[in-house]
Amino acid sequence: MLFFVNDYGEGAHEAVLAHLAETNREHLTGYGSDPYTARAKEKILAAAGCPDGDVYFLSGGTQTNETVISAYLRTWEGAVACETGHIAVHEAGAIEHSGHKVLTVPAHDGKMDAAELDAYLAAFFTDGNHEHMVFPGLVYLSYPTEYGTLYTKDELAALSAAAHKYGLPLYLDGARLGYGLASPACDLTLPDIAALADVFYIGGTKVGALCGEAVVFPHGAPAHFLTHVKQHGALMAKGRLLGVQFDALFTDGLYFSISRHAIDMAMKLKQVFLDKGYPLYIDSPTNQQFVILTQAEAEEIAEYAQFEVWEPCGGGRMVVRFAVSWATEAADIDALAAILPEK
Repeated sequence: MLFFVNDYGEGAHEAVLAHLAETNREHLTGYGSDPYTARAKEKILAAAGCPDGDVYFLSGGTQTNETVISAYLRTWEGAVACETGHIAVHEAGAIEHSGHKVLTVPAHDGKMDAAELDAYLAAFFTDGNHEHMVFPGLVYLSYPTEYGTLYTKDELAALSAAAHKYGLPLYLDGARLGYGLASPACDLTLPDIAALADVFYIGGTKVGALCGEAVVFPHGAPAHFLTHVKQHGALMAKGRLLGVQFDALFTDGLYFSISRHAIDMAMKLKQVFLDKGYPLYIDSPTNQQFVILTQAEAEEIAEYAQFEVWEPCGGGRMVVRFAVSWATEAADIDALAAILPEK
């Protein structure tokens, strides 16, 4: 059975596992106070071009989003996100569980529009009754988006300007950040993101690590952020587990090289579907590919390949997602191409 369900179905890259094994017997202090974690932080800040920033390692993506957002927001504030944003759809109300509403704006192929964000914020603050409403307190984006699309540098700069115009921090969810930066469609660098976002995270769970995300604060973290992380259940006593992994991922450009491999596999996969005559729902330049299938086609393909049903698209058809990862091999794509029927 071929596997294209998600990009976190494998364990970890062999270099990460080797680094974990070779440091396994060392006696290290807890909660990320060990030298490997310190070294990983230095490497990440150097790669992001913000040596005076802060880095914290958290256990997973949902925990990271909930912890970061609640650290920034006051009790009467919410987070502004696209209606398709991960925190608005696929996090089981984690943000609301922390006491903060997700305030949604329209999505365009998964992306937020800067002019619409500006209009939304302007309308709120000019509303005579806004003291009785949930205040927008932070802007949340994903890079790549949930549909695999990317913001250009100009688009991200415009969104950053719109958020800062109203005093809101810009938070970028980078669960698949490596895959976005590795895409040939990307015109952003990691230092560009650090310059435009107030906080972002570098996803490890989906990009070569067993688990864990690296939260980067280019200009420094909110006060007592580590305590906040612990309160929200995202701090690991064996913090070394995350620090050692990111130390390996940010050695010799491993994080970026394995991300480029995933993008190569994704473009190969996309071409297979195009060559076979299957329409794409969206032209994704990253590791998630969205294909339109009939019910009969989906049932036939499901006999030899696993994928995720994404959403209905009318006429008895559905959008399905095929995801590749750092671990996908060309042989997997070739095997699919050999047995996928032509339309």
